[in-house]
Amino acid sequence: MNPAALPSVRVRAPGKINLFLGVGGRHDDGYHALATVFQAVSLTEDVVATAAPGFHLTVEGAADTESVPTDDRNLAMRAAKLLASATGYEGGVHLAVHKSVPVAGGMGGGSADAAAALVACDALWGTGLSIARLHELAARLGADVPFALHGGTAVGTGRGDVLTPALARGRLDWVLVPSDEGMSTPAVYGRLDAHRDEEGALADDPPLSLDVPPAVLQALRAGDPHVLADELHNDLQVAALLERPDLQTVIDEGVAAGALRGIVSGSGPTVALLCEGPGIAARVRERLGASGRRALHVHGPVPGARVIG
Repeated sequence: MNPAALPSVRVRAPGKINLFLGVGGRHDDGYHALATVFQAVSLTEDVVATAAPGFHLTVEGAADTESVPTDDRNLAMRAAKLLASATGYEGGVHLAVHKSVPVAGGMGGGSADAAAALVACDALWGTGLSIARLHELAARLGADVPFALHGGTAVGTGRGDVLTPALARGRLDWVLVPSDEGMSTPAVYGRLDAHRDEEGALADDPPLSLDVPPAVLQALRAGDPHVLADELHNDLQVAALLERPDLQTVIDEGVAAGALRGIVSGSGPTVALLCEGPGIAARVRERLGASGRRALHVHGPVPGARVIG
């Protein structure tokens, strides 16, 4: 095995927005079939990997980091140990995670950390894995980790980890409204299952696979945010709003401020507001900020996990 060739490696990985998220019923293994369209956005996580005799992790950043574990519950830590096990690397690493993506915000921040840790440790240790092999390891860590590895815009099926690049023209501008209180992804899925049981929203035998509607892909190819706004959809939104009705108020305020459409990102509670362009997005962010909301202007698509200088 090649020794570490660099004293440290910094890798940046993006958060994501689900432009479309269709959720099937829960199956015997506890998972749901998904059909989603991911877009990587310019709100990112940085992970610096430094050679060390053991495995250690520290967390800092703009996002609230107090609830982020620094042991084996952390996906980045698990990613480093998985890579070491898969390659036979006998050393360790110190991972310094700088977070900007909201914690437990439905934007895949933990998954971005894991993808960044895989790329950083692979470079630091000189293990030289192919992107296909890194994808395999990423899929073992979580459904969103492979997308954070690749970035861009992609269709995700299966559990969300089977990726197909999507043709998306141009740039999309978003205003994100994070929440001070995160939401548990398993709890939101459980609330969706309970809601569907009460409403009879799914058949007793849900399909094992789902498809993204062609209209969503056509809107992405057109590169027109007005067209895409009509196709934004998230099956988890109904459950997130049952848990947090105040999120609908955030969506309504964003649209009133000039956004084309707003949705809950992933399992929430971050609200993603699609805007006509950068100028409108800047104005929406300013108006929401003036009313006391914390709002961020981001854009997509952006690349996946990559080494930076």
